[in-house]
Amino acid sequence: MGQNKLERFAELNEFDNVFQPAFDDTFRKDWVLKGKWHKEIFKNDNPIVLELGCGKGEYTVGLGKRYPDKNFIGIDIKGNRMWVGAKEALENDMNNIRFLRTRIEIIESFFAENEISEIWITFPDPQLKRGKKRLTSARFLNAYKTFLRKDGVVHLKTDNRELHDFTNEIAKLNNLSVVAKETDLYNSDIDSDILAIKTYYEQQYLNQGLPITYIQFGLNNNELINPPFDKEEK
Repeated sequence: MGQNKLERFAELNEFDNVFQPAFDDTFRKDWVLKGKWHKEIFKNDNPIVLELGCGKGEYTVGLGKRYPDKNFIGIDIKGNRMWVGAKEALENDMNNIRFLRTRIEIIESFFAENEISEIWITFPDPQLKRGKKRLTSARFLNAYKTFLRKDGVVHLKTDNRELHDFTNEIAKLNNLSVVAKETDLYNSDIDSDILAIKTYYEQQYLNQGLPITYIQFGLNNNELINPPFDKEEK
């Protein structure tokens, strides 16, 4: 591990806006802050928004700047990247931003029913050969349903058309409400400064001339979400 990474990991341990729970304290059990994010961490009743696979936290920080009346939590397992967003948030006294270093596979351990109002998934690994690991697979969507409010929404922004189509297909199959859908976001009628936040990877894709896709949908169906045509079996 490079010296720069070691320094970042050491500094991350000192950041008061970053939580790094031990795996043994969260695997198949509720973490100590589950259901307590409003009261004990943010100390307000403002909506809580998650960014899953936040990387350097560009979206978490960007959203936090635009919406000081909401709370944001960036989640990722890679602390070296997370350090970038966490440090920026600290330096700008952004009290509505926190970061959680953990695996999204155990996300149910961290949030209680109706605790989260919105989820952003920005340029995740599309997992083209391992459908169950996609962050919009039935497995993960059923996990999100345990803590997302009934009127909450999920945003997916990706350059990968296959992941976009897969997500649209799972939404249609399960009668989930699709609020917005675009296969070429920056040549669409959508005009929103939220969507204009660009991650490091997104800018690379745009520089290559790749279209950016977007879909926003709810998880308002009370039934178990099923995968489309067994595509998640691998």
